[in-house]
Amino acid sequence: MPQFRIVTPVAKNFLEVKHGFTQELFLTLNPPPPFPKVDLLRFDGCVTGDVVQLKLHFPFFSQVWESKIVSHTLTNDLWQFIDVGSKLPFFLKSWQHIHSVESCGKGSKIIDDITFETPWWIPAFLMALLLKYQFGLRTSVYQHFFGKL
Repeated sequence: MPQFRIVTPVAKNFLEVKHGFTQELFLTLNPPPPFPKVDLLRFDGCVTGDVVQLKLHFPFFSQVWESKIVSHTLTNDLWQFIDVGSKLPFFLKSWQHIHSVESCGKGSKIIDDITFETPWWIPAFLMALLLKYQFGLRTSVYQHFFGKL
């Protein structure tokens, strides 16, 4: 299964970042065109059992993407939650996104660790390039919200 990881250093400590993972941040993280417009249908939060549901608008159709938070952890220097796709758009067969915020010197690191699988007819390496680019755009949003380190 393809996997990639994006690490973003930010100025705020990990608990401040944890409290900043809100619906407002989530909406700001949506990528600009040419990616599809996204409507947030449901955002429960970031703890075990919560659900996030999106509607992706493509040129001639829409798709729902639903992820469930299957675990969350908080220690003295780490906050982490994992979402797994429960209803996915046609271009994904499986999805797991580990969100981690680690204490790091004067600030923290936000880590997006993504594992996914595509249907057999979609080349996984192309999807990996597209998703890595899309999630790479989050770096500037995170640094805007939590400060640049």
